[in-house]
Amino acid sequence: MLIEVLIAVLVFSLGVLTIVGLQAASVQQSTKAKYRADATLLANDLVGRMWVTDRKFETLSENFATGGDGYGQWLASVAAMLPGAADNPPEVTVESIEGGGTPPSEPSSLVTITLRWKPPQEPAGDPPHSLTVVTRIK
Repeated sequence: MLIEVLIAVLVFSLGVLTIVGLQAASVQQSTKAKYRADATLLANDLVGRMWVTDRKFETLSENFATGGDGYGQWLASVAAMLPGAADNPPEVTVESIEGGGTPPSEPSSLVTITLRWKPPQEPAGDPPHSLTVVTRIK
């Protein structure tokens, strides 16, 4: 009878340890999902800032491509929301596409935003996570 009780306690203990492990894994996955959602919101924020300008290629490339004034303002919010973004700065490129606008003869711009972040709990040797958003602004 005593052996049966010890086996029951062992099985119960293994079950509790498994549940604790699952809880830890779910918290870790939830944190990763939050960073991905934050990166998506930040990319959407920059695209929104681009849409409220005159949307000309020259304006977009001067202000919002990597190193521009609008990029610098946006970069501050990126550094505040994504861990490790200061060490892995985002890249924004703006390319002109002929004949993609409205009317068809007007050029449009192809914008590529790449965000990178590195959560603090990950090993230093691991590569940073990244999100790339490509959009066309007419």
